[in-house]
Amino acid sequence: MGHPVIAIPEKIFFKIGEVCDLVGVQAHVLRYWETEFTMLSPQKNRSGQRSYRRRDVEIALRIKELLYDDLYTTAGARKKLQVELRETNRLKIVHSEPAQKEGFIKEVKSPELQPEEIIERDFEENEIGEIGEFEDTAPVELDDERREALTSLAAQLLELREMLKINKTENAGSQQRKY
Repeated sequence: MGHPVIAIPEKIFFKIGEVCDLVGVQAHVLRYWETEFTMLSPQKNRSGQRSYRRRDVEIALRIKELLYDDLYTTAGARKKLQVELRETNRLKIVHSEPAQKEGFIKEVKSPELQPEEIIERDFEENEIGEIGEFEDTAPVELDDERREALTSLAAQLLELREMLKINKTENAGSQQRKY
């Protein structure tokens, strides 16, 4: 399709105004879409403002395309989007042929642990190491493709971490209600 590609900035969270500018709709339209499309579910921060993740922005762009360009009804767009998300609901790993040949990318296997079996631990910056701690190591030269792959992977890991935090909070709340 001949639609222009919209460059989404490399950020973890977006405010509703930023998403409106990127998608090209008003805030009330985004809020309405949240009620009609359950897969568009921004988090709310402590002050109650919506915080959209990159995936939410991508979903909003796709919703706009289905409704405005492809002329789907709301119900039709919802069904189409559900099918698309089910098909692509796997972790995307960027593979580049040179990296695979050189052995930089290994096959990733999903762990067979249940979420409750995983020991959760948040790493603070001081646990990871101070800047300059590894001065004796030579810097690794990365080409643009590898840098982009690492940036994409880092963004996905941050998104997964946020999802785990939300899940932990929800589980803690539901466990309190049981007792």
